[in-house]
Amino acid sequence: MGVDDPGRTGAPAPGDAGSTRASTERVALRVRRQASPSARPYWEAYVVEAPPGATVIALLLEIRRRPVTADGRPTTPVVWEMSCLEEVCGACTMLVNGRVRQACATLVAGLRRPIRLAPLTKFPVVRDLVVDRSVMFEQLKRIRAWVAIDGTAPRGPGPRFSEQLRQWGYELSKCMTCGACLEACPQYNPWTGFIGPTNLAWVDYFGLHPNARATQDERLDAVLAPGGVQTCANAQNCVRVCPKGVPLTEAIYRVKRAALVRGLRRWSES
Repeated sequence: MGVDDPGRTGAPAPGDAGSTRASTERVALRVRRQASPSARPYWEAYVVEAPPGATVIALLLEIRRRPVTADGRPTTPVVWEMSCLEEVCGACTMLVNGRVRQACATLVAGLRRPIRLAPLTKFPVVRDLVVDRSVMFEQLKRIRAWVAIDGTAPRGPGPRFSEQLRQWGYELSKCMTCGACLEACPQYNPWTGFIGPTNLAWVDYFGLHPNARATQDERLDAVLAPGGVQTCANAQNCVRVCPKGVPLTEAIYRVKRAALVRGLRRWSES
């Protein structure tokens, strides 16, 4: 026999069932579940076979395929959100071992066991790991996060940007409204009414566009209101947890400076 002969080495041949079993890992995890917005939350334990390179989403998909608890009791499949599976949409944002992360990009390897999955705490729970983040989109209306246009007729090439502004705008545009920065921000809570880091960054972003500068004062007025830019305490948690590396603290500084100028101008004109 040759040295590569599985019969000599005692190892299963590639593709054998034994090889598949050897390559998987039994992963213990606990999921914080909640049947409805008004229901009482509880923890449920599972043991899942995970292949090498598995992500948290892979574990949830396995539970969906076989919804059985760690003690062998049949249960309902865990409910969560996902879409792109490429860390682009932000839908699968959740707490993994207490840290806000994207489940589709979080590898199982290296995570402390049992892995604990829980919904975000800064948004109302809809069911299990699904939360209602509609407040983020309502706040986009407050800051007028759009470029107003006058009609849709062709008007030739759009305004030109300097390369420096283009690069800065691109960094800000990476935001996928996942809510990670709001989850980590100590100032974002029901008592402060803080608009949040992501919306302050959008104020800066839309202020870059030549066609949107005409309404930038309205955005600055919105963030000068209670719960606006003055509520930010510069904890810098937002920039640490942002999965896309958006330069949130720098954007907030730029908005603070612009808002100060706007506030002084309003005061002088009153």
